[in-house]
Amino acid sequence: MTNNVPDEQEYLETFLQPIRKCKDYRPKFGQGNSNKGFSLQEFKILYGADSFYCWVGLDTELMYAAHRAAGGMTSIYRQVGIGCERLFRQIIVDTTRYIDPSFARWSYTTQTASGKSKTLSLDGRLKLSEIRNQSVLNKVNQWITDYCNE
Repeated sequence: MTNNVPDEQEYLETFLQPIRKCKDYRPKFGQGNSNKGFSLQEFKILYGADSFYCWVGLDTELMYAAHRAAGGMTSIYRQVGIGCERLFRQIIVDTTRYIDPSFARWSYTTQTASGKSKTLSLDGRLKLSEIRNQSVLNKVNQWITDYCNE
């Protein structure tokens, strides 16, 4: 690391870290987030115990592989998004020279129609009062001025 700015390898690691979780993906088969997911053996016991699933051949290794691939693909897309968000925020932190990475985050919690709490967040933010890189601050202020003049 030079001048406290991560090199390309550190940025790549920031992006790849969430994606690596996908290699351990295990399907949950409707059991929700409380379950860590099913191994092949656990799947065979679960589906093998269901007379219909067993009768039509849904308790096979191929069916497990299909579930794992489908869920794994969904997980990969989700983790790519998380990796991009983390990378974007890290670039904001490094470029602005924020002292605290939390300056690049912003979120709020609201109620859904069903009454549950839901947190919404931005991929990143610029907290002008905390930008320590004067060149960046000047550019942001100029952009704001130009935008307001239009």
